[in-house]
Amino acid sequence: MLKAAKILVAILIISLFTVPGCTDSDRELADQRTIILAHAMHATHPVTLGMDYMAKRLDEISDGEMIIKMYPTGQLGDERELLELVQIGTVGITKISGAVLENIVPPIRVFSLPYLFRDEDHYRQVVEGDIGQEFLEAGSQYRLRGLAYYDAGFRSFYTKGRPIMTPDDLRGMKIRVQPSVMAMNLIRSYGGSATPLAYGELYTAFQGGIVDGAENNPPSFYSSRHYEVTDYYIINEHTAVPDFLVISTPLWESFSEQEQQWLQQAVDESVEHQKILWRDSVEESMEAVQAAGVEVIYPDKEPFRERVMPIYESFRESHPELYYWVERIQEIE
Repeated sequence: MLKAAKILVAILIISLFTVPGCTDSDRELADQRTIILAHAMHATHPVTLGMDYMAKRLDEISDGEMIIKMYPTGQLGDERELLELVQIGTVGITKISGAVLENIVPPIRVFSLPYLFRDEDHYRQVVEGDIGQEFLEAGSQYRLRGLAYYDAGFRSFYTKGRPIMTPDDLRGMKIRVQPSVMAMNLIRSYGGSATPLAYGELYTAFQGGIVDGAENNPPSFYSSRHYEVTDYYIINEHTAVPDFLVISTPLWESFSEQEQQWLQQAVDESVEHQKILWRDSVEESMEAVQAAGVEVIYPDKEPFRERVMPIYESFRESHPELYYWVERIQEIE
């Protein structure tokens, strides 16, 4: 799939930048910066709509001198494949979950620690402050420059057949997780069986009994239509792993200072726009899944929090160089 995607994108880039003849309009087209942005999100997801807004604003801000060519819904590969395409420069920008990015950029693993953030205000202080900026820059040595965070909310469990009221209720259940060591450790701490599985395969995995549950935020639970094959949504809000917008570092460095300013302004405006979309989408999604018959459960979060605390001691011992970030985050009032 990755090899095919690389070939496809290469053909697209050639077709975009190969201009026959030498008319004035051809020269204008040749001078235009076209950035390939590929992602795997559903077309109606608030993160997708945020990126669409960014592309619109970049065209307006630059007066058409910079444009974004969008390839959504996994047309050019899944998140891991797209990340590799950005690293080699075939794709310019992608949206990537922190749970996938952590496999390339080690400091990002911190975001997958359960109950790292006390609440949404604490989360925003981190990602919108100095620490958040340092995390965005942490991928530069891997040819990945972070441009911004998009809201991805707090993740909670959803299950088929069995409600979850306490951590012990997860014992023996097969729970789909992202390809993240931290996510797998979370499920194991509750006595569940962590089952890494591609997101696109999850719907049929529920139907076939391959998994008993999964975890995600409300808009993703709704837009994926997983509510059609599950019975319970348990709002325990164990992690808040943001979505990262990343650009190929060589591509960013090839831009003039003016072009960098144009792009960053469009990105920043899209972040604010996406926050509004996200809040609205969470409310709409919760109403929709309940109307479809899903039972929403609000358990006491403290037992879930207490059960995973040993993960922090293990993380301190295995990754002392990263625990520094945990301490800085916890110090924020």
